[in-house]
Amino acid sequence: QVQLVESGGGLVQAGGSLRLSCAASGRTFSSYAMGWFRQAPGKEREFVAHISWSGGSTVYADSVKGRFTISRDNAKNTAFLQMNSLRPEDTAVYYCAVDRGVGVVTSPRVYEYWGQGTQVTVSS
Repeated sequence: QVQLVESGGGLVQAGGSLRLSCAASGRTFSSYAMGWFRQAPGKEREFVAHISWSGGSTVYADSVKGRFTISRDNAKNTAFLQMNSLRPEDTAVYYCAVDRGVGVVTSPRVYEYWGQGTQVTVSS
């Protein structure tokens, strides 16, 4: 079992930055890869970024590449999503989740143990 708690969301103007955190407890944090997803009202949950258990490998959605950075601190059991140059279309609830390691990392179906989400709102 893994418990995940996201934080760091809020309201920011376009062009601004936010840093999301995902605090994990339960199973050994360094034993699994992590992902960030987002979901806007009326839309499906969308892949944002993925990081391997060691932090040595990352994957990004094209829509955030060059603006967002995923990272993790295994000593603090926390994953992060640094979001720069935010746009109104980045507005969504952001979730972190544990990768089960059974398929394509961009699909929400291969993840388990989702957090409750944190709202990010970008004003124009």
